[in-house]
Amino acid sequence: MFKIQRCTFLLSPIINLEKGCPTMKSSLVTSRACGRALTFSGIRCGNANRVFYRRTPSFACRPFSSSHVTKQENKPPLMEAFSGGFGKLLKWSMIGTGVMASTVMLAIAGFFVYDASTYKECDVPEYIDVPKMALSPELGGPENLPILRENLDAFDSEAKEKLSYRPKLVILGSGWASVGLIKALEAGDYDVTVVSPQNYFLFTPLLPSAATGTLEVKSLMASIRKIVNAVHGHYLEAKAEKVEFAENLVKVSQIHPQTGEKRYFYLPYDKLVIGVGSTANTHGVEGLEYCSRLKTAEDAIDLRRKIKNNLELACLPTTTDEERKRLLSFVVCGGGPTGVEFAAEVFDLLNEDLPKVYPRILRQEVSVHIIQSRSNILNTYDETIAEYAMQRFKKEDIDVLINSRVHKILPDRVVFTQKDCVTGESEFKELPFGLCLWSTGVAQNPLAKQVVQDLSEFQRNRRAIETDSHLRVLGAPSEQVYAIGDCATVRTDLAEHAVEFVRQFIVNRHLHPSRSIDIITDDDIKHLSLSYEEIYDLARELVKRHPQTREHLHNVDEVLPKYDVNNSGALDFAQITELLREVESKATSMPATAQRAHQQGKYLGKKLSKAARYFEAARADEKVHLVSDEDVGKPFKYVHLGSLAYIGNSAVFDLPGYSFVGGLVAMYLWRGIYFAQTVSLRTRVLLFMDWLKRGIFGRDILTI
Repeated sequence: MFKIQRCTFLLSPIINLEKGCPTMKSSLVTSRACGRALTFSGIRCGNANRVFYRRTPSFACRPFSSSHVTKQENKPPLMEAFSGGFGKLLKWSMIGTGVMASTVMLAIAGFFVYDASTYKECDVPEYIDVPKMALSPELGGPENLPILRENLDAFDSEAKEKLSYRPKLVILGSGWASVGLIKALEAGDYDVTVVSPQNYFLFTPLLPSAATGTLEVKSLMASIRKIVNAVHGHYLEAKAEKVEFAENLVKVSQIHPQTGEKRYFYLPYDKLVIGVGSTANTHGVEGLEYCSRLKTAEDAIDLRRKIKNNLELACLPTTTDEERKRLLSFVVCGGGPTGVEFAAEVFDLLNEDLPKVYPRILRQEVSVHIIQSRSNILNTYDETIAEYAMQRFKKEDIDVLINSRVHKILPDRVVFTQKDCVTGESEFKELPFGLCLWSTGVAQNPLAKQVVQDLSEFQRNRRAIETDSHLRVLGAPSEQVYAIGDCATVRTDLAEHAVEFVRQFIVNRHLHPSRSIDIITDDDIKHLSLSYEEIYDLARELVKRHPQTREHLHNVDEVLPKYDVNNSGALDFAQITELLREVESKATSMPATAQRAHQQGKYLGKKLSKAARYFEAARADEKVHLVSDEDVGKPFKYVHLGSLAYIGNSAVFDLPGYSFVGGLVAMYLWRGIYFAQTVSLRTRVLLFMDWLKRGIFGRDILTI
């Protein structure tokens, strides 16, 4: 007999009868799983047990004879939503969002806590130790001027007070070379004083971006005082006028900001580093006062202001069509990296941001021109890169005038000559401009020119201060004066010193090095001959002393047959001299770039720190006279890491052994390299924010 159970909903038992079953037993089973009532009905037939079940929609079941009701525990709707795969994704998304929001809130709270800690109450000590010599400097020197032997902050800290007894290292300039030197110095080795009219270091490779509003000028600047403070040094905002080599003094001038009075004083030194940079090369062209430059922060600000003013003037109803076209004509004199990058930045500004805020007609009348004296732009780069830049500029309607030389600059136009590639004849042309940038190489800084004149007996180059391979100024007494960066160049002089080179080589090879080299006279040298093997050894010795000749002296075996006219397997002194003269002519001077200046500064900083430790050890052993640059380090070796250039939403890379050009990917790589080369965390943060701001809001050409 069946036992019937009544539920909230009608439940029909499922009966499955199989033929041939002698007995039949049915049962009704109620099971609760996961809080729900499940009703099964099954029939056991023979030794086969087959159960058929149906899940009922009922949430409460009770027997027929009982009033008790069984209730099921219901899940909340939110938990029901999280039970599936999508629910899990939603759940973890909400958790992640909560974690991120909490992190942001904690970061903001932490920032406010830190910011609050930076505000301090006024705490001025009653007594401050100041050197008497800083308040009342003695008079002296050739012009009887005040001599600054102690700085005002010499006793501001215990570290600075200890350094007042160390050798005085004076650094002139605050550019790439000087900053590279300061960062390479070990704190505590020297009493460092930096003299520069600019109290900041400027990241010059990105100046074209600052001139067009892509970056802010302050994002490229780092406080020179903070940089010098890392070595417990001092900074003077002044200008070096002259070096008195005989008395180890630097004549310094400073202009009073209120009265305009120029005041002078002397700064003594034990070691002097000249890193004053260079100025623009005029090439004897008249009218450069009508042109803009791009070497300083002030230049970038001035260019940005002129661009904005030209655009605003072009919108006025009083401006004629001819005048509007002239105002919107941007001319760059010089097809080097700076000129090319500025032209590309100006084009990007006018192409991407001008139509958004200015009348559309201005975009049609804008023109960008580059006047280049060579047959292509970027002529110091690989030929494929130069061709790529030319093609890209042609595509963007940037007018590149090659084989052209500027003759004169007038207030509203450039007069130049352009050579016809077919006939070879030159034709005078004129190009109106609203803004003209002069970017055609570098020339001597006034201080560098003064140094060359004072040491004219030893200095032959009229474009830069000549140094030896250890960066010491040639002709400077005591060998304690160095010159680095754009203001200096390394002299090779292989042929001129051939006698000394050969004499020293013979002594080291055939005689005991302790013997005097005077035993071999000049006449002996001029009558000897060296075998090929000996010349190979001589070349290796010369490479150690003049690393810039490595490329040519390592392949000296290729040119030996050219000078061995008798096929004797040896060269006499005259033939050796001619060989060295050819190598010297091929050894090009180092480029006037930030890369070279930084390498020289870093090299000299490490060397000076090493020399300070050698000096202390030698003084303890009473062997001070043995300490020299040759004892503490190898000659400077410039390693060219490559050249970069931005050419308008793309970039080119001229690297050793290969070249790379590309679009946006190359541009981001270009940005990344310069981002990594900045000198402080502050400038990196500001650069990132400027690039982010440009992408969201566009370039900022507002000026105050």
